Amino acid sequence: MATLYLVLLTLHNLNRWLILIAGIWTLIRSVPGASGGRTFTPADRRPVVLFMGSLHLQVVLGLLLFAFMGMQNIPVFAGAPRTSFQWEHLGLGVIAAVFGTLASVQARKAPTDQGKFRAATLWTALSLVTILLAIPWWRPLLRFFTQ
Repeated sequence: MATLYLVLLTLHNLNRWLILIAGIWTLIRSVPGASGGRTFTPADRRPVVLFMGSLHLQVVLGLLLFAFMGMQNIPVFAGAPRTSFQWEHLGLGVIAAVFGTLASVQARKAPTDQGKFRAATLWTALSLVTILLAIPWWRPLLRFFTQ
């Protein structure tokens, strides 16, 4: 069981970096288009979808970790600055995934190309801010099969 925990923790950690890269990529593609004059192409949609998908994967990995740790009586976020951080982390992660989903859905359904870019920019930026608040910065930034 300890091996499963380390695998889940490593995947959760590595996926965090994919999320941050995909979010920045989304903003790089969408911010210039938000002022108008550009067509929203499949190349502009790709980072939004990658961002949303990686956020959904992160929530699933996080929930698996949370359930696994509860079943094994492993303390969640031992050494956290606040005892409430585990719930903040969980709640902010879900909110970030909702914002990422809104970025994808609104960017797909907006009637104009400028609206698509604006939706992708707004919801991705809100999601990234939420993610940055949820990251346990006191822990190792890269974790490979270690606690």
